[in-house]
Amino acid sequence: MHAMNISLMAAVAMAATSLPTLADYVVKEVGSFHVGGRTAALSGMPTRDVVFSPGAPAIKVDPNGEFAVEQMYVQCVKLAQPKAKVPILFWHGGGLTGVTWETKPDGRPGWQHFFLEAGYDVYVSDAVERGRASWARYPEIFKSEPMFRTRKEAWELFRIGPSYEIGGARVAFEGQQFPIEAFDQFAKQGVPRWVTNDAATQTAYDALVDKVCPCILVVHSQGGNFGFNAALTAPDKIKALVAIEPSGAPDPTKVDIGKLKGVPHLIVWGDLRDKVAVWQRLPIAPIKFGEAIVAAGGKADVFDLPVMGIKGNTHMLMMDRNSDEVARLIHDWILKQGLVN
Repeated sequence: MHAMNISLMAAVAMAATSLPTLADYVVKEVGSFHVGGRTAALSGMPTRDVVFSPGAPAIKVDPNGEFAVEQMYVQCVKLAQPKAKVPILFWHGGGLTGVTWETKPDGRPGWQHFFLEAGYDVYVSDAVERGRASWARYPEIFKSEPMFRTRKEAWELFRIGPSYEIGGARVAFEGQQFPIEAFDQFAKQGVPRWVTNDAATQTAYDALVDKVCPCILVVHSQGGNFGFNAALTAPDKIKALVAIEPSGAPDPTKVDIGKLKGVPHLIVWGDLRDKVAVWQRLPIAPIKFGEAIVAAGGKADVFDLPVMGIKGNTHMLMMDRNSDEVARLIHDWILKQGLVN
């Protein structure tokens, strides 16, 4: 019996050591950090007594002093044996956080998992003012009020459907790919945003690039402008930039566009843009920016998914039912840039 127990233990130990070969990928490190930011000081503010927990005594709160503000939060997952030569950084859009790239609202693995499985070290960030980056007092530090996105705005602006009635019917576009049964779950991802923090956000993104790159950037919506500017600031550190439906771009006549000759760009557009008026205007600046890169001798490819025969993608195409098909197209494009072993 004793010998049988020893044999069983040996077999279990052997199975345990072999488990990593059965995994889709083996993670070496999961970590996080904050980057960027500054110290802000307040004075002359009134103090007050606050009860923080039922039954606890009141504590005097003094809002005067120094605060850490305008930092951003970054989560990193590093592989034991990455195939990609550089990590991939995911930057989210307006009113959202890094959750954009994590588990999809319908429970399926998101692009963070897809690109880990494809062999990339992955960094997912919450920009200044969002999620775990936190925000600061208004109006003493942040100079404008927070903006909050309604469900109706998300439904219509993100091209899921033409109409959303409060407490009533939600009409989806025919053939659209967003899993509408998970829309209420998606709506929980919304966070406040400010319209006066772009400079601080750009500074933090630039600090992130300086800290962890060379890298590949994958940016979405509002994140597009930050990505384009980061590449202009540090073209030697950005080895490729993928912009998913960027909502803005720098004016190419006001920047040194020649800096981007060595930075391959890919801009990806979903479907149904003709159904929402603002989406007939939003692509203008990014298209002009991409054309300027090409005119300067650089590379700026465009994946217009419906033209490629891939129909129904919304603005949140990384969450759509066919999102892994789009991720594979992007991965294949990155392969062609020579960035994966």
